[in-house]
Order: sequence, then structure tokens, then C-alpha cells
Amino acid sequence: MSDLFVSAGLETGAPRPLADRLRPRRLAEVVGQEHLTGPDGALTRLLASRSLGSLVFWGPPGTGKTTVARLLAHETALHFEQISAIFSGIADLRKVFEAARKRRATGQGTLLFVDEIHRFNRAQLDAFLPVMEDGTVTLVGATTENPSFELNAALLSRARVLLFRALDSTALARLLARAEEMDGQPLPLDEEARAALVRMADGDGRAALTLAEEVWRSARPGEILDAEKLQTLVQRRAPIYDKAQEGHYNLISALHKTVRGSDPDAALYYLCRMLDAGEDRLFIARRLVRMAVEDIGLADPQALVVANAAKDAFDFLGSPEGELALAQVTVYLACAPKSNAVYTAYKTATRVAKAAGSLAPPRTILNAPTGLMKRIGYGEGYRYDHDEPDAFSGQDYWPEALGRQHFYEPTDRGMETRYRERLAYWERLRQERRGED
Repeated sequence: MSDLFVSAGLETGAPRPLADRLRPRRLAEVVGQEHLTGPDGALTRLLASRSLGSLVFWGPPGTGKTTVARLLAHETALHFEQISAIFSGIADLRKVFEAARKRRATGQGTLLFVDEIHRFNRAQLDAFLPVMEDGTVTLVGATTENPSFELNAALLSRARVLLFRALDSTALARLLARAEEMDGQPLPLDEEARAALVRMADGDGRAALTLAEEVWRSARPGEILDAEKLQTLVQRRAPIYDKAQEGHYNLISALHKTVRGSDPDAALYYLCRMLDAGEDRLFIARRLVRMAVEDIGLADPQALVVANAAKDAFDFLGSPEGELALAQVTVYLACAPKSNAVYTAYKTATRVAKAAGSLAPPRTILNAPTGLMKRIGYGEGYRYDHDEPDAFSGQDYWPEALGRQHFYEPTDRGMETRYRERLAYWERLRQERRGED
């Protein structure tokens, strides 16, 4: 029934969102994706070669993935068919594939655009493989999630992944200028409010245009909104951040690497990004403890104490007061001397322990609680270090079959300088004691 109304042109006067009315009609009109749609862009080159192939569009919401798919179908004279993985199952796919086969029999190709393709399970994704291989459909899948994790290898081997970038402030400003030109009036915003609206859009072109519509609806005649009034009227759009998906892992990785890189300002920025997005505070606290032991270690043993104290402080104070403790330890860890010597030694020792198997320690250092154990040599010749000069005996503690190993190599940074000096002293004593023996 709705198709009859569309055919009759009855929908012409129906209200349409600004984002839909401003949808580009040509690939060159797409903003913010010049690496794909510019004169030397990947898609421009594909179209020039007249060989499109199946594609996966990966990028955040509102970056033009659906629009570009429609334009590709138009540029290549393919029939455009769109489905959403949220509402479609195997039965729907069969109908789409059958219709595409019939079109192909008449010489008409099909560009099948699958929105949220990562929502399909493995069996559903496998259903695309034969129709991709025989050319029944040219698949264009869109996803906001990392395809490496969400799509199976068989599909990825048959499709090229193209990255869509979040729109920068220049691209969003161009969108708003187009919207003003179409609407025939400027946005009733002062300069600061206009910049604030761009920030609120958070790289999402559709969000920017939706916010612009809200501004036009809300502003009174002759009123110019400042940034504070704008925020009151349209509210603040939540940052793009899925705590269970890639945004979560990207930001915690950024926080960890900026702490490791000794940049307290960048570390605070990523910490605040995560706090602002609603990340579990104790998850952040646990990762900060991990940074203290992995990247600082014995260069500053106090770092672990401070990190644990911050975790306990947040647990005690709660939010928002306890978040200052997380900020404090973040700055402390970023400014602390760095060493992964213990971390490296631990990994190496783990590999050796697994590879060497169940080697018995020297009998010298084994306890002998029974007479039998004493008779067969357990504990014989053991030297009690506290009774030795400098409280150091220099004994060999290693399994005979393995021999002495060396895992821990302290750096010359922070407290590890003292550990290095102590290890060197112990080694000299060991050599002396061996000479005496």
C-alpha cells in the first residue's frame, strides 16, 4: 500500500528530516571522507576501473556509509537493495538472493547494502558467500564494530574493508553551512555556541544536522543562542563509547600507553574521556594497578602502593569524590620512572618453567622433616643465610639439570639502580664463596 502512495507521488509533501533532505546526490558531495571519495580516493579509483567488488564500510555512526552505498549503486547502474541485520533472518536473505538472481537473468546487477552487518551470526554470514562468489550480489556491509572481531574470515577474504572516519570540525562546519543554505537562514547561534554544537555532534554528521533542526525549532524570532542556552535547549549528546565493544578497548589502551609514555596531560585526557562516558570506575582502577606493576615496577615500588590506595579511596568515597583519587594516581604513574624489567623477567621465567618440566630443586634446600629424608640427603649442606657474613651464602638454588638462569635485569632508573647495585654485590659475593668452596 505504501508503495502505491509513493508511486503516486503522495509522499512529496510529507515532512522529512534535515539529514535526509540534505543527503548528497553525487559522490563528490560527501564530506569528511575525502580519502575515499576525493579525486584520488579509494572509491573514486574503483569506480574508474568499472569493477566495484564487495565492500565492508567500517566507521562510526553518521559518517555517510548508507549514503555512499546508495551513490555507488547509482554510479554503477546496479539495483540498490537495503536490509538491516537487526530485522532480517535467513528467510529474508533467501528472498533477497532469489530476487537478485532473477534480476541477473535479465542483465540487471544488484548492490545489496546490509546495515549493521556485524549483527548477523556466523551461519547467516556464511549464506552470503556463494552469492558473492558467483556475482549474484555485490555486497556492501556497514558496521560500527571492528570487522576483524565481528565478521568471519571467509567473508572478509571476499570483501575489501574501507574505513569511514568520524567527521572533523571542518567537515561538520561544511554540513551546517549547506543546511543554512537549504533552509535559507543562518543558525541563530553566536560563534561560541556554533563551536559547541560542532563538539556536541562528536563527529556524527547526522547528529549535527539533527541538532541544527532542534536549534531552528527552539529559538524564538530574533533570538541568538549562546553556548549555555544551546546546551539547555538541545541537551548534551552522549559520547560515542560502547563499554562492551571497541571504544572501551581503544580508550583503555590509549590511557595505558600515555601513562607508559610519561605524558600526564594526555593520560588525564583519556581518563576523563572514560569517566565522562560512564566507564566502570573500578575497571579503570584495576588497570591503573596493572600499569603500576607492568610499566613502573621496581623503578618506583611506591607506585603499586599509590595505585592500590587510589582504588581503595574510590571504593571508600564513591563517585564523584573518589574520581579525584583516580586522577591523582594517573598523574603519579605517568610521572614515575618506568621499568618493565620485572614484567619481562616474569614472562621469561614462565616460559622456562613451562618448558623445563617438573625438575626437582637441589636436595640442599629441601626440608627434611623425617629421618628417612635426612638419610637420603635432604637439607644436607644447607647454609642459613642469616648466619653468613652480609646475610648472604651464595648457594646454588637451581635444579642441576637446568643450571643457573638469569631473568631479572634491572634498569638504571629510579629504585632499580639500587637493585642493580645489590645484584652486582651479590654476584661478587657468590663468586668469592664459590672460590672458598
